[in-house]
Amino acid sequence: MARHRSSAVPLAWLYAALIVYASLYPFSGWQEARGPLLGFLVLPWSRWWTGFDVVANLLGYLPLGALVCLAGVRMGRPPAWAFAAAVAAGLLLSLALEVAQGFLPQRVPSNLDLALNTLGAALGAGLGLAAHAAGAIRRWQSWRDRWFVERSAGGLALLMLWPVGLLFPTPVVLGLGQVLGVLQERLTHLLQDAPLAEGVQGLLSTESRLDALAPGTEFLAVALGLLAPCLVGFAVARTGWRRLVLVAAVAALGFAATTLSTVLNFGPQHALAWLTGPALLAFGCGMGLAALLVGVPVRVSAGLGLVALTALVVLLSQAPTDPYFSQSLQAWEQGRFIRFHGAAQWVGWLWPYAALAYLLARLGGGDRAANPRA
Repeated sequence: MARHRSSAVPLAWLYAALIVYASLYPFSGWQEARGPLLGFLVLPWSRWWTGFDVVANLLGYLPLGALVCLAGVRMGRPPAWAFAAAVAAGLLLSLALEVAQGFLPQRVPSNLDLALNTLGAALGAGLGLAAHAAGAIRRWQSWRDRWFVERSAGGLALLMLWPVGLLFPTPVVLGLGQVLGVLQERLTHLLQDAPLAEGVQGLLSTESRLDALAPGTEFLAVALGLLAPCLVGFAVARTGWRRLVLVAAVAALGFAATTLSTVLNFGPQHALAWLTGPALLAFGCGMGLAALLVGVPVRVSAGLGLVALTALVVLLSQAPTDPYFSQSLQAWEQGRFIRFHGAAQWVGWLWPYAALAYLLARLGGGDRAANPRA
């Protein structure tokens, strides 16, 4: 069986990181283990469980099993090997995290969780094999070869993650990457007792970012927020009408993710509150700029993407935090979605920087196998 670079590989690693985050959040209060590390394996199953816990533990590992299995098949491994690897990955990851939860006061290791996680991974692997047997993987590869250049797995993974980052409230519409303020606050906290702390804290102060962005600056940030993922897509997509379809797909994902984020944070009655006149105009401007660039070569697209992402990060470093976000955050923190919320936050913070690193790698020679004018 032919081997292919698969976007399932980076997605599997990223999803595993999401599971680790969700399982060990908030990563504080570590203490000595409350008993033997593997003692929970021989305990009777807990009688204290809810339907939500069962579904969450079962479905939470299903995508991991499917991604690992599909990655194995795409790498040319026999289906049985891919299935076994997926189940083993789910079992070992779950076992490691259950052991780690024994060191957290807010968590209790559970053999029921371990069994459900492993079963979920097995179900996901089974779905992956079913898709392979039905020819879905072969059709996907044929479609991908027509639409994208070689070595495009990283770019496709970034495009799939982009709408996830938008689920965390952004300072401006489509504005991912506002992490500078968070770093400043945490550095200020770490250095508060250090010599010359007052001077350092003055340099790191975020008070200068309290004013809202000027209308023109916000307009440019929204337009770049849509143009940047389009250019990431152009760095792996073939030129021509297919890129126009990609622009439309990115715009649709951005619209849907931003609307869903507004619903989750402010309620269904405010679903389209973000769609103001200036935001809609900037949204259309970003689409128009992307449409004008559908014919540029792959390497030029990567270079333009670096410029757009850098400009977006610089603009967002000047933007204040949404004043209404602290209110919506309380609902997340008191509910069952706080772990997902935190994961979306990290994706939103880091996505532009991951995209910058990926595009730099493309320009540095990582795409030599691809035709730069494909």
